[in-house]
Amino acid sequence: MGIYGQDWASYQSDEPGLTGLDFVFTKITEGLGYTNPKWVRQRDHVKRHGLVWGAYHYPHMGNDPESEADFFLDQVAWQPGDILVLDWEGYDKANAGVSKARQRTYKEAWLRYVKDRMPGHRIGMYCNVDYWKNVDTTGYCGDFLWIATAGRAAGAPGIRASWMFHQYTDDPVDQDYCPLPSREELRTWALGSQEDDMPLSQADLDAVAAAVWRHTETNAATGQPVDMGAVMAWMDKVHNNQTDALGQQLAAAQAAVTALAAQLGRQPGVDTDTVVAAVRQAIADAVINVDVHVSGTPAPTG
Repeated sequence: MGIYGQDWASYQSDEPGLTGLDFVFTKITEGLGYTNPKWVRQRDHVKRHGLVWGAYHYPHMGNDPESEADFFLDQVAWQPGDILVLDWEGYDKANAGVSKARQRTYKEAWLRYVKDRMPGHRIGMYCNVDYWKNVDTTGYCGDFLWIATAGRAAGAPGIRASWMFHQYTDDPVDQDYCPLPSREELRTWALGSQEDDMPLSQADLDAVAAAVWRHTETNAATGQPVDMGAVMAWMDKVHNNQTDALGQQLAAAQAAVTALAAQLGRQPGVDTDTVVAAVRQAIADAVINVDVHVSGTPAPTG
């Protein structure tokens, strides 16, 4: 199950064939000066036939990312459901002399800036497996990852990270796969970004805290129950006041748990129960060997 699409540039005609397709991405801009002369007609062709449409920018990463993002965004009268993509790759002459560190900085800045300017749209990143595994260091791809491979079956890109689109061949044109079961579900996903990508509300976060506070785990060393609320309270105390080895370990665990909750809270379609379950598991993994009592013992032991 899944649906298929293509991505086009000026190499394709104004109105390529659409048989068997449910979505198309069109190159709009490159650097600070190039615009695909066919993109408007290509987009109109796609939308006239009811397909989901997205657009991408190819960067020159020695430039200012916000300036390039503005150049890209200002070309289009964006409509609800349009998908925006950074084509993050740097094998061409324009990027050959740009350090990988600079390329990473550009990627992070471009995606975050475009999401700030276009909060109601899905903002994602295209890259190949080489860039994903060997250049990227943060795993940040905006709202979604569009991963490219060569010689692998559609839907099997060979990475463990979550992805939304897979470019699986360029023969005779770039061909893409999406695991959603229908065009309408892709359209719903594309239209739902403004609501779904909002961080958890304060009420949701309070529910997470309450559920974690009530949760217990078993101390692996003693076999005794551990009150996870006390663990979290102690972790907070240690994080703010302590620098010993145990404190550093617990502070790191707390930071990891907090980051996990925040990350999950931003993911599309993730509800509070899912965040609670993930946070509980993270706590269990991080502090299961710590024995904490709500009263009587002011600090964890064991």
